Amino acid sequence: MYAIIQTGSKQYRVEKNTVLSVEKLAAAKGETVTFDRILLASDGERIIVGAPVLKDARVTGEVVEQYKADKVIAFKKRRRKGYQRTRGHRQRLTRVKITDIQLA
Repeated sequence: MYAIIQTGSKQYRVEKNTVLSVEKLAAAKGETVTFDRILLASDGERIIVGAPVLKDARVTGEVVEQYKADKVIAFKKRRRKGYQRTRGHRQRLTRVKITDIQLA
């Protein structure tokens, strides 16, 4: 059984016991989070497609940790103009372990 969920404007294919990193969620370590934007689900025999989301379907997960990703450097330069800009960014992420997939 698997499902495709949407969170943080990204889509993820998840199964039970899958650990994935998503954009930061407002939940502490050990808390349970519920994803209700399920775009597609499969129970092994049939595939159910939402229009645009499935009603009464839920994916439940447990927050494993809150962390920051590796630093990404954005460097801009205009040649022969003396223009250089360096920016760094570290995205805040949440690691979630999927515990249950419920289809209606």
